[in-house]
Amino acid sequence: MQVVVAPDSYKGSVSAIEVANAMERGILRVFPEAVVRKIPIADGGEGTVESMVGATGGIIRHSEVADPLGRKIQAHWGILGDGETAIIEMAASSGLPLIPREKLDPRVASTYGTGELMVAALDEGLRKIIIGIGGSATNDGGTGMARALGIHFLDADGRDIAEGGAALAQLARIDLSGLDPRIAETELTVACDVDNPLCGPRGASAVFGPQKGATPAVVQELDNALAHFARIACATTGRDVAERPGAGAAGGLGAGLMFFTPARLRPGVEIVLEACAFSDAVRHAQFVLTGEGRTDYQTAYGKAPVGVARLAKESGAPGIPVFCLSGGLGQGASDVLAQGIDAVMSICDRPLSLEECMRDGAVLIEAGAERLFRIVKASQAIQTVQNTR
Repeated sequence: MQVVVAPDSYKGSVSAIEVANAMERGILRVFPEAVVRKIPIADGGEGTVESMVGATGGIIRHSEVADPLGRKIQAHWGILGDGETAIIEMAASSGLPLIPREKLDPRVASTYGTGELMVAALDEGLRKIIIGIGGSATNDGGTGMARALGIHFLDADGRDIAEGGAALAQLARIDLSGLDPRIAETELTVACDVDNPLCGPRGASAVFGPQKGATPAVVQELDNALAHFARIACATTGRDVAERPGAGAAGGLGAGLMFFTPARLRPGVEIVLEACAFSDAVRHAQFVLTGEGRTDYQTAYGKAPVGVARLAKESGAPGIPVFCLSGGLGQGASDVLAQGIDAVMSICDRPLSLEECMRDGAVLIEAGAERLFRIVKASQAIQTVQNTR
């Protein structure tokens, strides 16, 4: 038996590599003879740099940048094995885990540090950049990123508005004259894990704002501010991008990149799977196992497990089963069953607190994989009995 294991990280608990190793251990408890091909993946969020650098034999770099609240941190990024392409994950500079929960505030959080990582790559002479834009703490429409590249966002008196999403309500004019000219010479590919538009009920503020600390009133405030920003940005750049799939990713960073750079958005998981030669691996597999920290309605928008399932169905044997083993199942988890995933299961085998799940993540993943493949073994036994009758 050949099994391809292609999980995302269980964010804040277990890295994608550790998840894959734990899944392999669980599978081998049931099928000791199985050949397990491990392909740790990411969808543009946390772990994207590690996955891409590891898959291509590249190198990791570190740069001092601003975190979402403007504090100086060391953020990692990478150069792929071709020596020509930078890989950046905005989560390393503007991500949710960088801010204590009690200090989360998408009204003031900024993507400036992500722009600084882009500048670091340009300073290295790189003119191909892949930017993963999952896992943000921000809702500023990518204006912080654009500031780092030299763009000014001005109020009615010609002064720079404050950082963050709320201040966009004061925006009167965008000055593009200082934009770093190297951007025009750069091939920018955006690894995007969702297809949400910038505004509205499926937009950046409504769907992702609450997990960043936004109350219902703040969600409405931020959505209105982004809509105002989009009108001015469209008039300034001539680009109408607010309704494009992925514009709402990372608090609107997707839109900001499309407004102000020659960026092209692609599903992040597709980029990673290409680099890892997933299609070749799955052609000879009998099962595919993927997973993530939490599966809910957002997963069906195009997050890593769905990307894995879609490509497995395209490249693997007809009807190849794809299982999703996740840290937890939330509202809408069953939506993934219409996206190529055949079964979804939680690693929790009893009532557990979030702290327990995160502390014992690897152990629970291993046990969950074992339970899942014991069901697989039983189904094979049933098939054998039916065939002998």
